[in-house]
Amino acid sequence: MTATLLADRDFVDALESCNLPADAFDHHGHVRLAWLYLRDQPLLLALPRFIDTLKRYATSLGAPGNYHETITYAFLFLIHERMARQPAAAFDEFADTNPDLFGPILKRYYRPETLASELARSVFVMPDHG
Repeated sequence: MTATLLADRDFVDALESCNLPADAFDHHGHVRLAWLYLRDQPLLLALPRFIDTLKRYATSLGAPGNYHETITYAFLFLIHERMARQPAAAFDEFADTNPDLFGPILKRYYRPETLASELARSVFVMPDHG
């Protein structure tokens, strides 16, 4: 099952039910999930839903330690801002016009040692670089 071939609703359902294979949920899938949640809900409702889905999914794979609070918040906030700049864009257009979201964009905002810290894994840490 390739996540990019799944319809939006099927993709969300597979993640929320923890039935998406691990190899089908890469960084692109994380951005897509955030975009889908933010398309359907305001930021402050999408954020806890996104967090819950990521934590449950990671736990279902036996990897609860993969969840990273600062990275999760930072990406959701960045995606939210970018969506506000192009509110009518479909996901493919959004992805094409925001390629930096699919690379090491957080290096602009955080020092590597900050993101590697246990504090940043467990709570949202404000940007310290850039």
